[in-house]
Amino acid sequence: MIHNLVGIHETVDYRTDTQICLYYNDEYENYPPHWHTSFEVIMPVVNTYHVACGDCHYNLREGDILIICPCMIHELFAPPTGERIIFQPGLSQITIKELSLITSIISPCLLITPEDYPQIYPEIQKLLLEIKEEYFSFAVYAEASIFSKFLEILVYIGRSRQTFNHPNTDLSYSRQKEYVEKFLFVTEYINSHFSEDLHLEEIAALAGFSKYHFARLFKQYTDTSFYKYLNQKRIEHAKTLLLDPQLTVIEVATQSGFSSLSAFLRMFKQLNKCTPTEFRNMYDENKTSRAAEQKTPVLKLND
Repeated sequence: MIHNLVGIHETVDYRTDTQICLYYNDEYENYPPHWHTSFEVIMPVVNTYHVACGDCHYNLREGDILIICPCMIHELFAPPTGERIIFQPGLSQITIKELSLITSIISPCLLITPEDYPQIYPEIQKLLLEIKEEYFSFAVYAEASIFSKFLEILVYIGRSRQTFNHPNTDLSYSRQKEYVEKFLFVTEYINSHFSEDLHLEEIAALAGFSKYHFARLFKQYTDTSFYKYLNQKRIEHAKTLLLDPQLTVIEVATQSGFSSLSAFLRMFKQLNKCTPTEFRNMYDENKTSRAAEQKTPVLKLND
């Protein structure tokens, strides 16, 4: 299933002239630790499936849905028999400001089951099955239809988490909308300035809150802390820089917004379970191995 893996970086094999890839996979094959810039959605249809992402291991039952965020290292383990949908949509060319908020809610991944998400699970499962049918239909405007359905899945998740984080809120609708707009602006600002020396107090003032009130609201609206969100953005950028052998680890740390090498090393290992050098070596070793395989002469039986 993984066709373009260099080290642990996968270049998703999108359908020609699109940013979508879907497999109805029945292979008895495990896939080593890897990451890519697309989302990944996995749903076993027949039998179970095991996924490791970060510190978490997920034993997916038939119908369970796991959504993995872009740039997250994960590993896949298949049973001897089984079938599953593996969908990889790339949203890099779609500019929607709410995506950052929803991605932070899902990050690093989100398991959606009938028990944990009874109100939205049926709709999300239905949309995923429709995506599969649309993908293999080769119909006109299939890509647009598929993206619209995936974005609808993200909206269901975002709105359900918003309700979960504010179950008994006394805020008026207008005030809630105002807060959402503010935190959309904040996350967009962080996404554009993460390599700079950003501090909680500075961003809180930019949003018009005290730092304590801001920290609490940021957690409510993004499902993560301010500094964790900031560091995740920095580490995502660092991964892409590490693929360039001309850059030293110190240069990668600096260009990603870290003020010290030790802070960068600590955060990188915390989020990826390996050091930046180990991450780079995995990329280089596999690249060298693939090059050697391509140079190996093929012996014909009649030679």
